[in-house]
Amino acid sequence: MPDPARDLAWDDIRLVDAIARAGSLPEAAARLGIHHSTAFRRLGQLEAQIGCPLFERHRTGYVPTPAGEALATLAARMAEEVAAVTRRLAGERPAPSGEVRLASSDSLLADLLLPVLARFRQAHPAIRLDLVTGNAAANLSRRDADVALRASDAPPETLVGRRVARIAWALYGRPGDEPDTAPWVLPGEGLSGIRALRRLAEAVPEPRIAARLDSVLGMTAAVQQGLGIGYLPCFAGDSRPGLQRLAPPREELSGTLWLLTHPDLRQTPRIRALMDWLGEEIAGCRPLIEGQGAAG
Repeated sequence: MPDPARDLAWDDIRLVDAIARAGSLPEAAARLGIHHSTAFRRLGQLEAQIGCPLFERHRTGYVPTPAGEALATLAARMAEEVAAVTRRLAGERPAPSGEVRLASSDSLLADLLLPVLARFRQAHPAIRLDLVTGNAAANLSRRDADVALRASDAPPETLVGRRVARIAWALYGRPGDEPDTAPWVLPGEGLSGIRALRRLAEAVPEPRIAARLDSVLGMTAAVQQGLGIGYLPCFAGDSRPGLQRLAPPREELSGTLWLLTHPDLRQTPRIRALMDWLGEEIAGCRPLIEGQGAAG
């Protein structure tokens, strides 16, 4: 008789552990960098394979059964053993080297990533960076890029990675600008993907429109130079001299920032090095990205 326990994969055990820790399927899926529907399907397959439920479904969330608790405990023990082995082997691995193509937006690169990447290069001088910017998302499945840092509420299920922050947006201008009378800097056709921002822009009367720009970086520079007021990501607006918030962040404009790669590349040393570095550095920048600085 086949033993279902022998066919358990590490990813299955990690999924059970993530759900037990998070208490909800969507939050667990976000922690693992997979889609909610993928997590739901894998959990159902795993429970069918084992032959017993791993969680009790309540209105308040997922509560592990004794079997689920046993697998979650196993996951914690395995993670400790893997970490111990990894530490022992770290000195035996060659330093990561080669080229990594990183895709992101121009605004993320200019106002957030460049100092982070400079420190990465100091730590990993054998890795060369090929930086690709643009408003259109790079297709990692076609290898347009190796790693992507992108704002997306629905990243492709074919990619792996994790949610690293929420990008807050607020209204910015220069000291003395009055939202009721100042001219506006608005998104152009190249930013049509930011639908909530486009809807807000449609409410601005035509005579008060100073300029439309096809990039967030261009909008930020235009507001900084006094062309008008405009909605900007807080990591850009709060870090640019001469700019101030004219209103609190708008929740409907916020987006989810994902760090993604292709499954075939995630264990490549140079890719793993950059993914780990960016994940840690962006975690330290979350207050700036999520607009937790003081307004005004």
